[in-house]
Amino acid sequence: MSALLEVKALEVAYGGIRALKGIDFEVNEGELVALIGANGAGKSTTLRALSSLVRPAAGTIRYRGEVTSALPSYALVRKGLALVPEGRGVFARLSVRENLEMGAYHRGDREIGKDLDRVFGLMPRLAERSTQLAGTLSGGEQQMLAIGRSLMSRPKLLLLDEPSMGLAPIMVQKVFEIVQTVAREGVTILLVEQNAKLALELSSRGYVMESGTISLSGPSAKLLADPKVREAYLGEAA
Repeated sequence: MSALLEVKALEVAYGGIRALKGIDFEVNEGELVALIGANGAGKSTTLRALSSLVRPAAGTIRYRGEVTSALPSYALVRKGLALVPEGRGVFARLSVRENLEMGAYHRGDREIGKDLDRVFGLMPRLAERSTQLAGTLSGGEQQMLAIGRSLMSRPKLLLLDEPSMGLAPIMVQKVFEIVQTVAREGVTILLVEQNAKLALELSSRGYVMESGTISLSGPSAKLLADPKVREAYLGEAA
């Protein structure tokens, strides 16, 4: 497998606070990679840096071999890098269909309708609510919509930030089924998730973040069996 995303010595600072302290990691084409850690570890900041929503203080981000730190977010979307943000970020006063169409705003091809049908096929609940205002959807439905909107951009790399946050268990299961289907269809995924067990069960490899650094990495099955991970993130005694 070839590296679709390479991160070297990445640092991000908010004022005098170093949120990321020189992290290194990579995501290979076709992988589903999990990034887990406690609140405040730097996971969301990492995704924001990858998406050019915050500028690195140091280090290098390469996407498809190109250094991206000087590129604006919209340029990365055009190149196939899409973010599903924490909190979903749907357009509350637009309909479900209009939200999905916004995901394809940069496209001028004739396949948009086909992709819209694909999203509705993947998430039939969105099809049932296509004319409903996004702000009136449940939290789980909004999370589906946020994922669907990103898929409309035809991403090669999908960044998912805490997709299970605030959802009922049955909706968490449904959302993760969707993520797994998207991965099987060939979309590379970097998953930031508070539910470490689910994230590691779904992914092939994982990274553990602590206080702006990556403390552990390896195959997800190995991390699931690691006593430190089980104690810190799975609620089990060492």
